[in-house]
Amino acid sequence: MDVICQILSHFALDLTAVCVLTFAVYYPRHRRRDLIPGYLALNVSVFALAASLGRSGDKGGIALGFGLIGVLSIVGLRSESMQSEEIAYYFTNLVLGLISGLPNVSLLLAGVLCALPLAVVYLAGHPRLFAHTHRALVTVDEAVTEPEAIEAFVRERLGEPLSWKIQEVDYGRDLTVVDVRYRRTDTAGRSRRRRVRTIVRQRRPRHTPRHSPRGAPREAPGETMHSP
Repeated sequence: MDVICQILSHFALDLTAVCVLTFAVYYPRHRRRDLIPGYLALNVSVFALAASLGRSGDKGGIALGFGLIGVLSIVGLRSESMQSEEIAYYFTNLVLGLISGLPNVSLLLAGVLCALPLAVVYLAGHPRLFAHTHRALVTVDEAVTEPEAIEAFVRERLGEPLSWKIQEVDYGRDLTVVDVRYRRTDTAGRSRRRRVRTIVRQRRPRHTPRHSPRGAPREAPGETMHSP
């Protein structure tokens, strides 16, 4: 009975920590609903694995558990659907489940250890930290590789380029894909707003009323009048 109570108390701590990470930190920032079930299932699975192997008394089982966690980490790193900034949340999920499931760690110590990665993830990924630095994948409608041309393109449309890397150059379709880190500037913002207003004006349909002479029959909808 004591073992079950200990497991349930640690499981409640684990659920609280992973819900804070997922619903209070991760989802409000990234809005990736498709990854929430994976995060929760991964965390609970690691907790169950650590709790069961930690109480088995077999050192080989504990080593096997850590090996499985390493395999899960490699799988997460090779996932194409997960972006680079989301890897921190993935590893934090693993750590929370592992800390909460260890049987030789007291509930108070496990709570403190779970609070540490939560605080680091919250502060390191806060939107106000380096708020003016952004990343964008830019497609240039011309096959260019000259640094001066790419920097001028980014500076005019986005802002001050901090670093960039060419991802693809397609001479057949005449385009270049560039991964850009940039800082927004007021000049680029004004230029971008002017281009948007110009495009809207060009696409806005012009309604020119048609005036027919007095007494002349009007065209019916869908019909065209021909003069003899």
